[in-house]
Amino acid sequence: MTDLTVDERTALRELKTQLTRFMMSYKFATDEMMTKINILKEEFSSIHDYSPIEHVSSRLKSPEGILQKAVRTGCPIELGEIRDHIQDIAGIRITCSFVSDTYRVCDMLTSQQDVTVLKIKDYIATPKPNGYRSLHLLVAVPVFMSDRVQPVTVEIQIRTIAMDFWASLEHKIHYKYGGSVPEDLLVDLTQAADVASRLDVKMERLHERVVKLGTDRGVVDDRVNMDLLSQLPLSREVLEAFVAARHGVSHAS
Repeated sequence: MTDLTVDERTALRELKTQLTRFMMSYKFATDEMMTKINILKEEFSSIHDYSPIEHVSSRLKSPEGILQKAVRTGCPIELGEIRDHIQDIAGIRITCSFVSDTYRVCDMLTSQQDVTVLKIKDYIATPKPNGYRSLHLLVAVPVFMSDRVQPVTVEIQIRTIAMDFWASLEHKIHYKYGGSVPEDLLVDLTQAADVASRLDVKMERLHERVVKLGTDRGVVDDRVNMDLLSQLPLSREVLEAFVAARHGVSHAS
């Protein structure tokens, strides 16, 4: 930087500050959505027999990756233009056990008041020609910076374990072959996607049978499930007192 003028150095410092704030806004938006998702996951794990969310991961494009995509897509190299036109800078992937869970998680996230739904693409109901299946959400969440409230977009992919396994393998194959995948391998991938889809349907039917079996055996008494709340700072006696009061049973002090 010794050959730069004072004005050029000042411009570079300002650009560094702007780019840092730009990247931080996407990190904070990702953190915000991850918090929402983990709250839902923990709530279901504590209250219900299982959680519809099996695994969650997030990623943030690097400044180099953002620049490369801007050049590749013809997006002007201005942060405002990049914010408007490159919508996968922040990404979250949610893996569920069953297809019905993908829609349940989608509904829970998109119904939150501070989440603005920009776009939903349902590749589960209408898979891509190669067999790819997933729910894609594009949402905006408010990020509260020191001097502004900035709505920031986050791309969310929701899929089953089988869908995720197939998509990961498909990505590795395309990366290995540099995009020129042999035709017979593409056919095998498409057939594998169909097998994964049938597996999802079969597993969900089995799950529904198990759930129905538990329901048919009758409602479990509240006291039987006390241990599910053992992680909370409440004594068993206090919990039993609440149960007794709810059922109109006197509780001796």
